[in-house]
Parts: sequence; C-alpha cells; structure tokens
Amino acid sequence: MNTNSLTHIIKQFKYYKHLGEQTFEQLKEQDLFWEANAGCNSIALIVQHLCGNMQSRWTDFLTSDGEKEWRDRDGEFELSIQSQNEVLQKWDDGWACLFNALMALKDKDMNKIILIRNQRHTVAEALDRQMMHYAYHIGQIVMIGKIVKGEAWQSLSIAKGTSKEYNQNKFSQGPHGGHFSEEKK
Repeated sequence: MNTNSLTHIIKQFKYYKHLGEQTFEQLKEQDLFWEANAGCNSIALIVQHLCGNMQSRWTDFLTSDGEKEWRDRDGEFELSIQSQNEVLQKWDDGWACLFNALMALKDKDMNKIILIRNQRHTVAEALDRQMMHYAYHIGQIVMIGKIVKGEAWQSLSIAKGTSKEYNQNKFSQGPHGGHFSEEKK
C-alpha cells in the first residue's frame, strides 16, 4: 500500500462522515431519536454505538487490541444521549479519534499486524473492516433520515428519475479526474 492508498482511505472515511452530517442537517432533534419499532435503533443510538466502536478501535490503534477492556459495547445500545448536541458531540468525538489515528499512519504501517478481539489483521485489513462497518451504519442513518423526512428528503446522491440528465451532464464535460465520492458536491 502506498501514500496514495492511505490518502484514498482517509478520503472515503471523510465521505461517509459527510453523508451522516448531510442527513443530520435535514432532521429535527426529535428525528434523531425516532425508532420504527422497539427492535430498531434510532440515529442517536447508532451514533452512540459508532462513537464507542471508533474510540475503542482507534485509541492506541497500532499497540493495543481494538476491543478495549473499558469498552461497554452492550451499553452502547442503551440510549444515554438526551439531546441533538450530545448526538453531534458523540459523532465528532468518534470521528476525531479515527482521523487522529489515520493521520499518524505511515505507508510502512500497512502490513503491520494488529488485533481486534484477539483476531489478527493487517492494518490494511483493519481499515477495510472498519470502513465497511461504518458505511453499513451510516447507510442505516441515511435510510432512517429518508423515512422520517418522507417527501421532504433531499437526496444525497443522484435523485430518482434524474440519472439520464445527470449522466448527460457528466459525459458532456469530457473525461476528467476525480472519484465517485466526489460526484455530488
């Protein structure tokens, strides 16, 4: 893996963070606590879990198991957050921990072995694992936002029925650099 790959990974994490934030911007405080039914998680609960996971995984990332003894994963699914400000603070705290760890990585670290729940992973594998985990939960956050907002939802990607128009615009510009995560800005 090279610096370009690490730059790409950081860019992708930022993209998923941005999707969550675009969702939060469309919601009212009570929407963050909405549950479809008793078995479903609210956005606030998902954020609480993400923060716990991020702090556990990314604290001392290269030197200690990613499942810290102090983590209370089960407690992450018992809502303690009470306000929109707390949701946003947990969100920011988790991502800050992640980005601090990523910014400290070097190319030579990518093949190092780290542990998550006593399972061996290369740093590159751990990055993939966490990226997919966060994308999964952020997809849930976006879906909940879409359900709550209904017709008022502002699409975060190419809106239904606009693909042809979108593609015509993109192809009329000729080939250019960029990446899929930069398409809709």
